[in-house]
Amino acid sequence: MAQFTRIEVANAMQETGMIPLFFNSDIEVSKSVLKACYKGGARLMEFTARGDFAHEVFGALTKYAIEELPGMIMGVGSVTDAAAASLYMALGANFIVTPVLREDIAIACNRRKVLWSPGCGSLTEIARAEELGCEIVKLFPGDLYGPKFVKGIKGPQPWTSIMPTGGVAPTEENLSGWFNAGVTCVGMGSQLISKEILANKDYAKLEADVANALTIIRSLRK
Repeated sequence: MAQFTRIEVANAMQETGMIPLFFNSDIEVSKSVLKACYKGGARLMEFTARGDFAHEVFGALTKYAIEELPGMIMGVGSVTDAAAASLYMALGANFIVTPVLREDIAIACNRRKVLWSPGCGSLTEIARAEELGCEIVKLFPGDLYGPKFVKGIKGPQPWTSIMPTGGVAPTEENLSGWFNAGVTCVGMGSQLISKEILANKDYAKLEADVANALTIIRSLRK
């Protein structure tokens, strides 16, 4: 069961401006990644459920967060149907992120008052997601559309909250493009939690990179 309401999750997304996302089948590695992101200042984590037995890893990770990392909001990405969404919500997911707009997932999450963020790629999809109660829309893949697309959406729909994922990098140049266009937050995966960091278990670098990215975001919002 979710530890945070969907409004609390949406507020955290707005306040921090960034959600790290990753998948690893090793529970201990996953805990180390989560702790490094937490120590760097991240307060949300999207566990991308792409591997076999991913739900077992997520369950262990969520228990670890509840016991050791107060205020860490755990969510799940790459969810493709309502059954999977229900499974992860039963394991404590506080938000559900999907690669596409699925109304069955919207119904399952709304029934439990859990925030869901569907991947959308057109104004029509975004409008439909909001009609279904979506607070923050995922723009995916972000690098395919870019900041100009965000700015175009915010013209006729200034109320729309957008989170690009894919093609977001922890650099001032990249982040300034997105936040100047009006995004609410960004999802950041392999360009933040890189293969090199995981291979070298360089969690100190990950912590520093998370902290630096959050500092850049705060400065862009001033």
